Amino acid sequence: MKLRVGILGGGSWGTTVGCLASRHSPTVVWARRAAVAEEINQQHTNETYLPGFALPPGLRATDSIEEAVGDADVVIVGVPSHGFRACCEGLRPFIRPWVPVLSLSKGLEQGSLLRMTQVIEETLPGHPMGVLSGPNLAKEIMSGFAAATVIGMSDETIAAELQQVFRSGLFRVYTNTDVVGCELGGALKNVVAIAAGMGAGMGVGQNTLAAVITRGLAELTRLGVAMGGKPETFAGLAGMGDLLATCTSPQSRNRHVGEELGKGRKVEEIIAEMKQVAEGVKSSKSVMELGERHGVEMPIAYEVFRVVHEGGNAKDAYRGLVRRAAGSELEPG
Repeated sequence: MKLRVGILGGGSWGTTVGCLASRHSPTVVWARRAAVAEEINQQHTNETYLPGFALPPGLRATDSIEEAVGDADVVIVGVPSHGFRACCEGLRPFIRPWVPVLSLSKGLEQGSLLRMTQVIEETLPGHPMGVLSGPNLAKEIMSGFAAATVIGMSDETIAAELQQVFRSGLFRVYTNTDVVGCELGGALKNVVAIAAGMGAGMGVGQNTLAAVITRGLAELTRLGVAMGGKPETFAGLAGMGDLLATCTSPQSRNRHVGEELGKGRKVEEIIAEMKQVAEGVKSSKSVMELGERHGVEMPIAYEVFRVVHEGGNAKDAYRGLVRRAAGSELEPG
């Protein structure tokens, strides 16, 4: 029996996941704006978020949450972290008992510092939960380039069933029971991507960018392990893989923010021009709070936080990193 899929979120990644799922399963995407849903149904495009791409005719859309999830066998939540809790609460009256819920969001809830699966657990108790994460740039996948992702879920049986929903010849899907590590890798790498983007915007060399990315991986791994993740997860698709894609691709929203900061622009004007959310902007504050809570030093995240939230500038941020004393590579710094 084919699993019926309901996806909440008609942005670039939610729509792309909908395209993947619709190859194997009846799939409905919920879009907040009725005009987006109508365009997907009638023109099989989503020009706002995926300009120039044709969508599968079998992918349906709606602006009704009830219609999207009412008969779904799996629900996928692909809205930004700041709207995640409200979205879960909105679907609660319509989702059937025990239906698995997967998060696509790579952020942390402001204030509570909760991961998105923890938000699912609070708002939708009794539903198996997990995360889909990895180096997954939506436009590359829509263009037909090979890619891989990982389903982070503690229940291996359910995860194996969900593999079949997304898997295709060029899109490989792995499983991992380390939900904490998979989720934190996706959230924390966005902050490092802003740092890498700042360097690119200032025109630093590839050696410098490689150092920032590598030390950023060490930094997010330290915090992730302190919070319960497994070290090997951060060396995998949801860690290093996602970090590399987000730090180096011109399609990356977080790298774009950093690049514009590196050119001397203000974060407010950069965000105002963007159609989609760069999660690393808000996550930088949450990452600093988590570092303090768990006693983990986060020098790269600190410099990003100063630029984004305290009016610092990218040049001073890089000077701050260079001035730090270099000790053992296996130690913070």
